[in-house]
Amino acid sequence: MAPSYSSGYGNSPAPPSYTSSSYHDYGTRDHGDFQSICDDILAGARTFWRRLWAYGQGQGRHSAWSVTMKGGQQLRRNLVRRRIFSFPHLLVALWMLVLLWGERWTFASSVRNCDWDHWEDWPSGATPHRLIFVADPQIIDPHSYPGRPWPLNPLTMRITDNYMRRSYIQLQEVLHPDTVMFLGDLFDGGREWKTARGNFDDPDWAKDHRPAHEQELMKQWNKKYGQEYWLKEYARFGDLFYKSFKLGGDYPGAGQRGRKLISSLPGNHDLGFGAEVKPPARHRFNAYFGETNRVDVIGNHTFVSVDTVSLSAGTSSMKDKVDLHGIYEPVHQFLNEVKATKRRAVQRELRFWRGETEELVFEQKIEDLDSGDYSALPTIDPGENGPDFPTILLTHVPLYRNPGTPCGPLREHSPPAKPPAGQDTPVIPDHGNAISVSNGYQYQNVLSDEDSIRLIKSIGNVKHAFSGDDHDYCELVHSEQKENVHEVTVKSVSMAMGVLSPGFQMVSLYNPIDDQGNPLAGSPGPTLQTHLCLLPRQLSTYINYAILGVLTVLVLAGRAFLLPVLNLQPFALDPVQRAPSAVLPIFKAKTEAEGGDDYDFISTSSATSSKVPSARVSTTRPRGPSLSNGLVSYARNASPKPRRDKPGPGKWGWGQNRGPRIEIRRDSYYDGKGRGDTWKPATRPRTTFSLVTRDIWTTTWRVVWMVLLFFAYLMYQG
Repeated sequence: MAPSYSSGYGNSPAPPSYTSSSYHDYGTRDHGDFQSICDDILAGARTFWRRLWAYGQGQGRHSAWSVTMKGGQQLRRNLVRRRIFSFPHLLVALWMLVLLWGERWTFASSVRNCDWDHWEDWPSGATPHRLIFVADPQIIDPHSYPGRPWPLNPLTMRITDNYMRRSYIQLQEVLHPDTVMFLGDLFDGGREWKTARGNFDDPDWAKDHRPAHEQELMKQWNKKYGQEYWLKEYARFGDLFYKSFKLGGDYPGAGQRGRKLISSLPGNHDLGFGAEVKPPARHRFNAYFGETNRVDVIGNHTFVSVDTVSLSAGTSSMKDKVDLHGIYEPVHQFLNEVKATKRRAVQRELRFWRGETEELVFEQKIEDLDSGDYSALPTIDPGENGPDFPTILLTHVPLYRNPGTPCGPLREHSPPAKPPAGQDTPVIPDHGNAISVSNGYQYQNVLSDEDSIRLIKSIGNVKHAFSGDDHDYCELVHSEQKENVHEVTVKSVSMAMGVLSPGFQMVSLYNPIDDQGNPLAGSPGPTLQTHLCLLPRQLSTYINYAILGVLTVLVLAGRAFLLPVLNLQPFALDPVQRAPSAVLPIFKAKTEAEGGDDYDFISTSSATSSKVPSARVSTTRPRGPSLSNGLVSYARNASPKPRRDKPGPGKWGWGQNRGPRIEIRRDSYYDGKGRGDTWKPATRPRTTFSLVTRDIWTTTWRVVWMVLLFFAYLMYQG
């Protein structure tokens, strides 16, 4: 018998020897004796690891080997042609194709339908600049669904990120845009995550503006989500959009200067809105995304990006109550100088195409500081009469319009109202089809009328405007007061922003000019064409999954009910019958007295358990031992005494003496429950009901876990 500390398998390490110093009377111990506590901890750790090592060398190793063998046997039973090409696995293959379509191929198909050649209408030989606007990705974070339990929030983030990643990858690989520009709201809770420096608290006058459910979470947000979390979100945004930009190619289209990605326009979820914009959040945004107010010349058009969420502080109701100059003054200064900035940007572009240096070269000379003439400094600005490209205004918040101004037939939330008979113009007002002119905590659906007019007048020559914020599509031409600017509010690219069909806006720019920046004779009148590209409806995809799931269960159930009718092969395997410790019977040599009665002596191992394979006695006389189909047999005479050719003592053995046939059957077991022990069949005949229900469960579970595993793989890959 193995010692009490032994595992029972082979030689185990000796138990740790404990001396009297290993034990202490904790009632009298000096609790300040730190060294003795450390000794006890180390002794306990050594004991634990010794016992763990002993278990691994003995019983643990045998258990692992047993599990491995059982797993291998089960795998071998499944890896046969009949089961690999079985009906449930055909359904799994069908599911894989459906999942590949819903999680991969449908994105490529939707984007491919928006190819430039399908809708561009330029003269033959034109080389347009191709640009795409992406609005409101608003990546999901703890601010999006406060209070949602742990598994759901990460799952929502993964699903929405995958949707945008797949859409954006196809956008780059299929469309190869020359420029991609974002229209704000890059994050959902960017304004809430504390900066490393600066006062990030809400001002006293604004503390009651925050919704009640957010006020309860402020302490938790301030504690858990700070600068480090924002940097992780910045890296997450880059992984979604910056990383895949190179998939669009290293070089722009023919005749274009270069590829660009511009994401510096902020939204109210990035900084806040109006009087409640947080300057530390804006400084951080500028540092990582670039200047929020800027001028870019792209495709012979001038793009002016304006931080309108900060501009709105200048017309807010709090302007005369608190000092907001730090919020709106940078935007005012930019607008005061924007026309000259535009002219200089156009001149740099023209100088580049003429092969000249883009910046002005000053003459080298030495002058006295007091006598120097600064009135006529050289400048690249040609003055108000210089050439100007068509200007495009970019603002996160749409321009003001009268309440009920319709947005057109492409708006998803509500189609335009049907005009009465005989009326050709749209119904006005049409509140269902319009952007609501309203505001609330940290948002305003449209700019004020004053700010909208100031933008148009300050910038000048504005032909088009593109905005975001609303998440749905809206297109209209503004009034003469706003110089008939054609504005397009771009759909959100995210599936979590309240639109069934997310999308992005494609813009084709073609403005041929001479070396002085003047339009060429005979060039087309409109220099810009747009197209709304719709992405897959993720909700419809999930509905299709649900319908296919129900059909899969019904088909598997129908097949199971047909098993006894059509005598089909069940998918469920019969359980393997095992007698854990049983060994085969053996003959033991025995000397027989002459004339005495002969008996068969059958011994079994002492390790045999209470349940051993059954034995069946037969009177047939085979010539020797037989092994057929897993049944071991021995034979003897049917008469009580064996016959011998020669008198005298003999030995019981394989050939000379014949014993009773003992058959070890696989389909039986020994029921050793006490007195009256009997041999019973191991597999009882199954009823039709049990056969059907067992096959339904087995096939359904097989399809479910394989499909879920493949879906998880697709989710993990993005």
